[in-house]
Amino acid sequence: MEGRMDARGLHDALDAQRRARGLSWRQLAEEAGVSPSLLSRMGNGHRPDLDGFIALVQWLGSPAEDFMVWPGPRPPRERGPALETKLALLLRAQEDLTEADREYLLEIFGATMRRIKADRRES
Repeated sequence: MEGRMDARGLHDALDAQRRARGLSWRQLAEEAGVSPSLLSRMGNGHRPDLDGFIALVQWLGSPAEDFMVWPGPRPPRERGPALETKLALLLRAQEDLTEADREYLLEIFGATMRRIKADRRES
């Protein structure tokens, strides 16, 4: 397997957006916060590193999963991330909380969720 990132698809999407906005590759790189050489390497079939990938999909405004290759049938998206994961992301974005505050809130929430799950098993 070549990897789970569709680097060619990402490069093609970047090129389409670049052309639509009338930008050079150098201007795209500057706006996205990546090096022009990264875009050049991608044009030659190389994959970006993780930070580069994130910067580029953010610049595009596209979900990262649009550029993922699934090794088999794509899994259903019905369940989504666990509630604990969603909460952790929300708390991380809350700038008025310290890291200790975030950890404390996650501990309380985790204990609450364990209690709820235990109560359901007993019912």
